[in-house]
Amino acid sequence: MAKETWKAGNMLYPLPAVMVSVTDGEGNDNIITIAWAGTVCTNPPMVSISVRPSRFSYEMLKKTGEFVINLTTEDLAYATDYCGVRSGRDVDKFKEMKLTKEKADFVKVPMIVESPVNIECRVKQVMELGSHHMFLADVLAVHADPAYMDENKKFHLNNAKPLVYSHGEYLGTGKSLGTFGYSVKKKKKAGNRRKR
Repeated sequence: MAKETWKAGNMLYPLPAVMVSVTDGEGNDNIITIAWAGTVCTNPPMVSISVRPSRFSYEMLKKTGEFVINLTTEDLAYATDYCGVRSGRDVDKFKEMKLTKEKADFVKVPMIVESPVNIECRVKQVMELGSHHMFLADVLAVHADPAYMDENKKFHLNNAKPLVYSHGEYLGTGKSLGTFGYSVKKKKKAGNRRKR
């Protein structure tokens, strides 16, 4: 059966649902939930977030040029949704969701302690693309919760049960299906079987 053809739209799902913390530099902090976030470059490390200009956090981003991407988990699903549907104009999201602020190393924006990973970012460029403006940013530092590190210092983010967003729903990421490169990895020989 042939697939249906739909009008052009954003169908790149699932996406990470992240809580982005921001500040106005005058003691007022906020959290905005974003699914339009992604990796841009490895070297130098860069990310992007896309925000509607009407959002309360937009002016804070423009003013300070700094933000922190806080990865989310299944345990943070309620707070993640709340921070996406409530405006910082009306409520203190840190207080309402009982989220703990932690001082970052390079930016004046607070990190969220309950997040397993915090990514400090400084805006390099703002691209006004349409409904959303994209904030292209340099990654200044990454903070990882040692609770998800093994004895060899390998970080196991999957143990934190990361949260993703797809078509209006928050989902857990489920079980591991393989590791990078497993499709071409040489299989161990069993007994004296000869190579084909």
